[in-house]
Amino acid sequence: MHKRPLGRTGLSIAPLVFGGNVFGWTADKKTSFDLLDRFADAGLNTVDTANVYSSWVPGNSGGESETIIGEWMKSRGTRDRMIIITKVGGDMGKGKNLQAANIAEAVEASLKRLQVDAIDLYLSHWPDPATPHAESLAAYDKLLKAGKIKSIGASNYDANQLRAALDTAKADGLPRYDVLQPEYNLYDRAGYDGALRDLCMAEDIGVITYFSLARGFLSGKYRSEADLGQSQRGGAVKAYLNARGYRILAALDAIAAKHGAKQAEIALAWIIAREGVTAPIASATSLQQLESLIKAASLTLDTADIAELDKASA
Repeated sequence: MHKRPLGRTGLSIAPLVFGGNVFGWTADKKTSFDLLDRFADAGLNTVDTANVYSSWVPGNSGGESETIIGEWMKSRGTRDRMIIITKVGGDMGKGKNLQAANIAEAVEASLKRLQVDAIDLYLSHWPDPATPHAESLAAYDKLLKAGKIKSIGASNYDANQLRAALDTAKADGLPRYDVLQPEYNLYDRAGYDGALRDLCMAEDIGVITYFSLARGFLSGKYRSEADLGQSQRGGAVKAYLNARGYRILAALDAIAAKHGAKQAEIALAWIIAREGVTAPIASATSLQQLESLIKAASLTLDTADIAELDKASA
């Protein structure tokens, strides 16, 4: 499968990233192993997780996803084939924290759970307004020099926050964020399109999108409030049930029929084709869902398809 350069990181990734938030939550260990086996067999090579996954599940404390990924890589001998993205700064009981001490402590725990010597891409999960960019970047600098991480990025930063971090890195001679992970999909475009996208393209920053299927809405399985009970995420989908959401679904329906594909595959293919995006993140909890994601990674939309989706989602 064709790989894409991820900004200036030196990493090359397949056009679809597996979202590991489901591991230890809606996918148990055996299911997670089966999914990861198939994902790797398909030539896909990047898995996204975070230390906080999945602390929201009763009985979990965070780190469950990293632990499963680490056990899978060790049992299958796949470490050299995979690019692992994980994050620090999500709320693990100390708030959204990018203080140097928290980064230094968190990376050791992630390395241990993942059973690796180095993390390929380490992200600041959320902005921490209480901690100066220089403190966080200096902490990453130490980890880069120690070989514990290979590259850094940020998630959920807006254009002003990312610009400030880049300016600090340049002024202080510190490593910069080379990857951004924003929420982005056919429905949720405003947060990335515009100043943030322009900045990433101008600065050659790799972009990996999350909620790429709008919490499942773009799969087409939620058409009315009566459908919201189909999954644990149904409640979050209610906000998409409006005139614009239905317009996007209608466009997805038409283009999916044309290609003999599923709506989710078309929605992901649109992101993959989008200038200024390296790859979308998508999750699966069954092999059937995963096969659809794999298909999306090699699906090509024509200019008419893209124009129709652009118009519907504008």
